[in-house]
Amino acid sequence: MSYVTEPLNHSVVVFSRNYLPISRVNIRRAVILLVTGKAEPIDVLSEAIWEIRSPNLVVQVPPQIRLTLNSGDRLWKTPPVNRREVLRRDKHQCQYCGSKHKLTLDHILPRSKGGKHTWDNVVIACESCNSRKGDRTPSEAGMILKTSPKAPIHPTILFAEQFWQQQQL
Repeated sequence: MSYVTEPLNHSVVVFSRNYLPISRVNIRRAVILLVTGKAEPIDVLSEAIWEIRSPNLVVQVPPQIRLTLNSGDRLWKTPPVNRREVLRRDKHQCQYCGSKHKLTLDHILPRSKGGKHTWDNVVIACESCNSRKGDRTPSEAGMILKTSPKAPIHPTILFAEQFWQQQQL
C-alpha cells in the first residue's frame, strides 16, 4: 500500500445536524459530503486530519464531520416479531441453555394463558428447552432466562451508544 492511497483506508464518523453520531463512512464518502456542502468538518484542530488531493482541489478530512442538511431522519419502525428478527436479537442461541441447535420460538407467557406475540414475550429456545417448559411460564417450569426480551432499538441510537462507549475507553 502506498503513502498516497493510505488515507483512503480510514473512516470518518458522521454526526447529524444536532450532533448525534449517525454512522461511520469511508473517506471517499466523507469527501463527497464535504465537497458538495452536505457536511462540514467538526474537529479541524485535530492532528488526525487527512489531506486528499486532486489536480485542482485539496480537501482536508477530519475524523468527524457534521451534516449541514436538515436530514429528514427516516422513520424507523420496530421490525415485526418474526423468527428471523427474534433469532437476530437473541444471537441465534437458546435463551434458557445457550444451545445453538434446533431453535424454535417460545412464548414466555404461553399464548394459551393469554400471552401475546410481542417482543417482550417471545424468545428463542432449543427444542428440548421448549418442550421441557411446555405450556408453563419459565418460573413454573423452574427455568431461568439468560436475558430479558425487549424490542430492538433504532440503529442510530445503537450506533450513538456504541460510539460514546468507545470514546470513554
